[in-house]
Amino acid sequence: QVQLVESGGGLVQPGGSLRLSCAPSGRRFSNYAMGWFRQAPGKEREFVAAVRNSGSTYYADSIKDRFTISRDNAKNTVYLQMNSLKPEDTAVYYCAVALDPYGSISSLKSYGYWNRGTQVIVSS
Repeated sequence: QVQLVESGGGLVQPGGSLRLSCAPSGRRFSNYAMGWFRQAPGKEREFVAAVRNSGSTYYADSIKDRFTISRDNAKNTVYLQMNSLKPEDTAVYYCAVALDPYGSISSLKSYGYWNRGTQVIVSS
C-alpha cells in the first residue's frame, strides 16, 4: 500500500523556520512531480509548492521567496523549507503526487495519494 508520510510540523514563533519532509512508502516517485498543499481551519486546501522530476519548481505567490521545495530522489523524499514564517502560514500541510502529467501543477485535481498531513502552527 502506498502512503506519503509527512513530518516536521510543529509550533514555531513568527519569523522562525521549519523543514517539512515527505517520504513515500511502498513506491518510488522519482519520475513524478510532487507537491505541497496546505489547509487552514475553515479554508479550502491550497497549493503551496511543487517540484517536477526535472527539478523545476513552482510556488504560490503567498510563500514565494520564503519557502523552498526540493527533492532527494536517492532518499525518495521531498522537502519544504519554510523560513520567515507568519501566523497566516498556520495550517495542516500535505504532500501529494502529481498523478496527472497533463494537469495543472497547482491544481488539487492533478494530485493523489493524500495522507493526514502535518500540522504547522505559527504563534507567539
